Amino acid sequence: MLRLVILFFIIALVAAIFGFGGIAAGAAGIAKIIFFIFIVLLLLSIIGGGIRGWR
Repeated sequence: MLRLVILFFIIALVAAIFGFGGIAAGAAGIAKIIFFIFIVLLLLSIIGGGIRGWR
């Protein structure tokens, strides 16, 4: 999932360099959403692993 964030970030950078502001903003928005989903899943995984370790 983190690879998708990096991919969309690179797409946003390339689009911004060539002057495609709308495409760059869209790719950056998608990258933000995927990044926050990644963070939430990471935290859930850490919490779940901690609960399993206590048993």
